[in-house]
Amino acid sequence: MPVMPRPSILSVEPYVGGESKVPGVNRIVKLSSNEGAFGPPPAASAAIAEMAREAHRYPDGGATALREAIGRHHGLDPARIVVGNGSDELLALLILAYGGEGTELVMSAHGFLMYELTGRWAGCQIIKVPEKNLVADVDGLIAACGPRTRLVILANPNNPTGALLPQGEVNRLRAGLREDILLILDSAYAEYVEDSDYDPGQALVDAGSNTVMTRTFSKVWGLGGMRLGWAYAPAAIIDVLNRVRGPFNVNAAAMAAGIAALSEPDWVKKSVAHNGEWRARLTQGMEKLGLKVHPSHGNFLLVDFGSAEAAKAADAHLRSRGLIVRGVGVYALPTCLRITIGNAEECQMVLDALADFRHG
Repeated sequence: MPVMPRPSILSVEPYVGGESKVPGVNRIVKLSSNEGAFGPPPAASAAIAEMAREAHRYPDGGATALREAIGRHHGLDPARIVVGNGSDELLALLILAYGGEGTELVMSAHGFLMYELTGRWAGCQIIKVPEKNLVADVDGLIAACGPRTRLVILANPNNPTGALLPQGEVNRLRAGLREDILLILDSAYAEYVEDSDYDPGQALVDAGSNTVMTRTFSKVWGLGGMRLGWAYAPAAIIDVLNRVRGPFNVNAAAMAAGIAALSEPDWVKKSVAHNGEWRARLTQGMEKLGLKVHPSHGNFLLVDFGSAEAAKAADAHLRSRGLIVRGVGVYALPTCLRITIGNAEECQMVLDALADFRHG
């Protein structure tokens, strides 16, 4: 008999990242992974190059300088910050540490796919709660929690829908959960939110002992290739994460890049202004073409083409122009495509290609 893994492992389908190549097309514009429109900050690129000289040295296992830089930037206690190989690693560690066989993980129906995949890996039963107009349903999430529920995960804004749950509703969700249920707020797109009452999770983390906020350098900071994320949590949860993470889970170049990125003048301001302008222009342009564009608070748009066939045809047309976007059939949204907001030229290319598609 062959060596076999735990049965739940075999229920996991490998995650498929956004494509980056199209056969036969010379120029590729990758708008499938919600990467920052302007690439990495210049200071971060310089820090990565400089760190190459020290590649033989092990990194600081405690990421002290990076945690202090994050703390200064966001006004947080560095002792309550832990960094990871992307926020995905930290989400996985939390699920493995607080979930596992015999427990339940509750998430919104169209929540980020990695929650389900990692939950299955951990052995959790995954409970997906239907949404209302592609927005998380707080009452449904609370009602779905049973005696075995240990984790509720909410991406806010959500990927791939772009939906934002109002702050009052997030607070109501936490208040409606048992004290022994861990609420994880995945705030990967927090920097792009322009609503004045939005809080990415800091207030709820500070208010109790059972909420965690995860963040990433992969989006607005343009460091997806460095795999750098962080979590802010109560001290007891930070202690758990430090017990289960690898001793050198973040490489030295990533840490140097993160510190440098945080020092780049007006980087977030410039990025958010561009994103807000083109999010509106793309939405307006696509709606003029008769397409349904769901309201988004991230650096991407979820566009509904009316049928799965039309979405596939639009995807093929965009690919023929070298424009790679993301099909979201795996999220049970087969009529839609998720399109990252790139730079101005790339956004205009998308509008021109879709106009040709609709009028061709």
